[in-house]
Amino acid sequence: MELLRSGEGFQLFYEGREIINHSYKSPFIFAGIGEASYDMYRGNFEITNEISEKMALSNFQIHEKQDELEIDFSRNGLFNIKVKIFVEENLLKIKFSSNEKDINRVWIRIKGNEKEHLYGCGEQFSHFDLKGKIVPLWVSEQGVGRNKKTYETFMADVEDRAGGDQFTTFYPQPTFVSSNKYFLHVKDSSYMKFDFSKNEYHQLEIWNIPEEIVIGVGENYIELLKILTDFFGRQPELPFWVYDGVWLGVQGGTDVVLKKLKAAEDKGVKVGALWAQDWEGKRVTSFGKRLIWNWVWHEELYPGLDKEIPKLNEKGVKFLGYINPYLSAGGSLFIEAESLGYLVKNVEGKDYLIDAGEFDIGIVDITNPKGFEWYKGVIRKYMIDFGLSGWMADFGEYLPTDAVLHNGLSGELMHNLWPTLWAKVNRQAIEDAGKLGEIVFFMRSGYAGSSKYNTMAWAGDQNVNWELDDGLPSVIPAALSLGMSGMGLSHSDIGGYTTLFGMKRTKELFIRWAEQAAFTPMMRTHEGNRPDDNWQFDSDEETLEYLARMNNIFMLLAPYTKSIVKENSDNGTPTMRPLFLHYENDEKSYDIQYQYLYGKDIMVAPVIEDKVRSWKLYLPEDNWVNIWTGEEFKGGEIQVNAELGYPPVLYRKDSNFKELFEKITKEYGYN
Repeated sequence: MELLRSGEGFQLFYEGREIINHSYKSPFIFAGIGEASYDMYRGNFEITNEISEKMALSNFQIHEKQDELEIDFSRNGLFNIKVKIFVEENLLKIKFSSNEKDINRVWIRIKGNEKEHLYGCGEQFSHFDLKGKIVPLWVSEQGVGRNKKTYETFMADVEDRAGGDQFTTFYPQPTFVSSNKYFLHVKDSSYMKFDFSKNEYHQLEIWNIPEEIVIGVGENYIELLKILTDFFGRQPELPFWVYDGVWLGVQGGTDVVLKKLKAAEDKGVKVGALWAQDWEGKRVTSFGKRLIWNWVWHEELYPGLDKEIPKLNEKGVKFLGYINPYLSAGGSLFIEAESLGYLVKNVEGKDYLIDAGEFDIGIVDITNPKGFEWYKGVIRKYMIDFGLSGWMADFGEYLPTDAVLHNGLSGELMHNLWPTLWAKVNRQAIEDAGKLGEIVFFMRSGYAGSSKYNTMAWAGDQNVNWELDDGLPSVIPAALSLGMSGMGLSHSDIGGYTTLFGMKRTKELFIRWAEQAAFTPMMRTHEGNRPDDNWQFDSDEETLEYLARMNNIFMLLAPYTKSIVKENSDNGTPTMRPLFLHYENDEKSYDIQYQYLYGKDIMVAPVIEDKVRSWKLYLPEDNWVNIWTGEEFKGGEIQVNAELGYPPVLYRKDSNFKELFEKITKEYGYN
């Protein structure tokens, strides 16, 4: 840490990076008073902010102490904020405090430059490089379409206030990574907005006085991500059976799912798991097929399931279910939680019921230690002990800001933390059962801290189409931004989910999505919210054959995938990586968001347009081999054949896994 004073200001450097450049005309910090309004409807938010005061804290006094700086900021004696700056465990920490209780808005400026690239902020679906963008950070529904210029988003807004935009996300995180090889994290849970639109500085708008800002520096991106994930925590290695075949997303009852399993196996599809989200019952709404939201085996819909699960396990097929942090009003678990006083309250002291889409739900108050333990017990008794090998731990976005919680914190401050706490419930239930490493759960929602609890992320509810902001293409920047935020294991619904306003999944979309999924840590299909409108894995024999082909390649890659999953667990290097992670001197690699490195040795450039049979991609300078043809390339832009079943994939000729890749060429390449 180095401090340089000037006549009217100062500069602060850490490991050679300029972090703060404060002057009277361009201050480091502003403080103010504001009042927010949050209008939530089914997890979608309309948020307004009225600022009554905003003041640049240009005046400062620096007190240099041993290994620490204390800086008092104010404006003519008003709006006093004290900042302590020190290095702890190789991280720069900037702590904030104030005796002025009225201050509830802070704007902080971090030094930037024109050539800088910025990544992270949790899961971002529309933009990977965030330079020039203004990014709100609030846990919410992703939104349908996420582009105000599209018909689907317009209709979603008109009919259900559910359109979203290019920055609405299930999994925001107040963390960014700079191409200057540092990361910055704001330790706070309030609404924030990171403004990267200026060259000279990055402005962090925080609707609170934050506890601290944490900054870590690395000599390269691999080291930087290790430091970042040392701080946040990492995902454990995945159970061995995750690599042993596709997970079929099926529903409809015992007979239906077993028939679908047999049909897939008869066509040569190796099934690693059946994922039946309606294992606890289903309901039908205007949105489509929904669930009962009472996390107990539904014996009428799934008769004999308790006997079938052990049989499936014996033949190498796991059975997975579904849960979320809410309970359907009137269900057996709701009644039990209600009687124990474990539901979130409203301002009148009554159980807070919210509309989940034509049915009401209560929220288990997991800030209550007894409620937390009770819900862990639900997972243990009704899911783990029942024999489930995993589940989708869905939702986490619906905590109202006016909720009254057991821990005394406001719903506004707990809202962003809710998915992290929800991940912790699931993780500890598995650990208490001694099943970590055997059971996997996957989540769409998250916030800072989720990465040390969640075993796998999933990209949520994409449209069943090719749209950049909310279709197949969007899952690529989503995975890359998550990886740069410390969540290195992620996947998506093969084929997408949201089927509304005339959207219908086509055969080609399903096949192209399966191609991309084969080069991720997990392959899992989903029927979507309106299965009858969508092309499914078993809609015809040819689709089953394509699925079998990509699934076989996924399984052949298991030794390689295990190795990169271990890298993530050991060092925080994500499985799906931006090109610059290994080619940091290649300027073009910083702008690429629709192709990725799978580990260090495989380049994946998914086909993300309909009815295309050749594809252009970019290669950093290296020795690359087309995995389908054996043709060699040195780098630059190339055009390759991309027939269905042959996505643009190349490997590094010098890879230690070269023999494995050559086996794929021999068995699955062009004849």
